[in-house]
Amino acid sequence: MDEYLQWLVAGLGLCLLAGWLGWRFHTRAQARRRAQRAMAEAAAAAKAQRKAAREAARLQAEQEAARLAAQQAAERAAQRAEAARQAQAEAARVEAERLAADEAKRAEMARRAEAAAARAQATRRAAEEAARAEAARVAAREAARAEAERAAVAQAAHLQQAQAARLAAEEAARAEAARIEAARIETARQAAEEAERAMAAQRAAQGQARAEAARIEAQRQSAALAAAEAKVRATPVAKTPDQTLIMIADDSKIVRVKTGRLLAQHQYRVAYATDGLDAAQQMQASPPDVVITDVEMPGMNGFELTRHVRENPRTSHIPVIMITAADDRHREDATRAGVSVLLGKPYPEEALIAHIRQAVSHRETEAGALA
Repeated sequence: MDEYLQWLVAGLGLCLLAGWLGWRFHTRAQARRRAQRAMAEAAAAAKAQRKAAREAARLQAEQEAARLAAQQAAERAAQRAEAARQAQAEAARVEAERLAADEAKRAEMARRAEAAAARAQATRRAAEEAARAEAARVAAREAARAEAERAAVAQAAHLQQAQAARLAAEEAARAEAARIEAARIETARQAAEEAERAMAAQRAAQGQARAEAARIEAQRQSAALAAAEAKVRATPVAKTPDQTLIMIADDSKIVRVKTGRLLAQHQYRVAYATDGLDAAQQMQASPPDVVITDVEMPGMNGFELTRHVRENPRTSHIPVIMITAADDRHREDATRAGVSVLLGKPYPEEALIAHIRQAVSHRETEAGALA
């Protein structure tokens, strides 16, 4: 019985030892599996972090490339704008030099005509003075000759013995008188020729003056005809939208496109100008029915463009609608320039269309019509 209990206790101890050893093995195996899973998760996290870092670096490189491309595009646009501005300034300078040269040429022609007339006047006066002096000398010689003849007659009774000498003296006197008369005639002929040349120069100067006067009269008649044509064009005649040409002068492409789309929606024909100088050049070939302009533009601003429109008889009747962000500050300048309607930004699109319809129907060009 005791031996059986001993074996039972020994078996129970072995079972307990085997269970404890199995539990220790299982616990260590779980710990190793957890450590392996943690290491796998850490490796996956590190891989994901490296992938995210590469993606962030790629995005940063793309952003830097886009920024450089935008900067280069802005620099190219600025260079093109500067080149356009310089070209416009050069064209304006060449035109101003041509006008100044024409004015200087006209002034030089007038000065030369005046100088020729003055020389002709001086020559004529000199000829008159020479003729008067010659007449005085001839009168003096005639008086002296008459006095000599009277003296000779008074002494005839006392100088019978010197008759031959007196006759010789008289013959000599007559010869001298003939010579003097011939000299006087020659001097008078030369003076007459000089006077004739002076008169010819004066007639040439008068012809030039008449030609200049005729040219000025032709210019005046041309201006009057242009004014009459402008008056006829300014006669109120209602036009349909598809018959109406509206010019948009603005250096902003966005504004030009937006306004052009609005006008196209109402069936108006549209012409575009990048600034005031471009608009003025286009109007020389094809004057529009209405001009819509901005204030601040390179080359020629809105006020200068309006004055150019008003000073030209062919375009003085065209309504000018000016759009500005500071309408109160620019109102006086717009009135002096001759702006028809002044609209402040932002403005209702219906208001712009209403002003265009009124301008096309009634041709209001008075500065007092500012809205």
